[in-house]
Amino acid sequence: MISIKTFVFGPFQENTYLLFDETKECVIIDPGCYDSRERSELAGFIEDNKLKPVKLINTHCHLDHIFGNGFVSDKYNLKLEINKLDQPVLDAYMSTAAMYSLNAEPSPEPSVYLIEGDKITFGNEVLEILLTPGHSPGSITFYSRGQQLMIAGDVLFQGSIGRSDLPGGDFKTLISSIKNKLFPLGDSYKVYSGHGPSTTIGFERKNNPFLV
Repeated sequence: MISIKTFVFGPFQENTYLLFDETKECVIIDPGCYDSRERSELAGFIEDNKLKPVKLINTHCHLDHIFGNGFVSDKYNLKLEINKLDQPVLDAYMSTAAMYSLNAEPSPEPSVYLIEGDKITFGNEVLEILLTPGHSPGSITFYSRGQQLMIAGDVLFQGSIGRSDLPGGDFKTLISSIKNKLFPLGDSYKVYSGHGPSTTIGFERKNNPFLV
């Protein structure tokens, strides 16, 4: 069974997710840990719970979701995995951080490009992948059929949706991703978003003002 630990990191209050099961293998999704205190918090949880990180994956490559990529990659000897369509976003990371006057550390280059239909395995668990662009060109969502949960990045929020006015974003594409990729998974799916509280597909289908 998947356990999820949520950390709220960085100046943009981004949700970093650590998923693990009874085998103690874990995946680190969107490490936004910005400073030494936040990185110590992430590493401390992993150490205290005797977890073994086996994957470093990004839902997308906006700076607030990847501040800790370099730290995680170096500390746990993990290779970065993203969708190839987000490579331009990753390439712009350092210049974007400079624009916000943020002291960002470089991210490693990806060694694996994930595509829709790929599977992420850790311990006894499997996460499947959907390509859900609109917030960024290569936004991907990781979901578990067995536990009916998803890590959706900045595609869908409680009562809202991701921005589509950033480079590579597109409003119509984002709405299509939500309605044609996420909604068909079913109302019972729990949505873990890139910012803010979790929600469910059923709640958003009925109540989200951008989607009703």
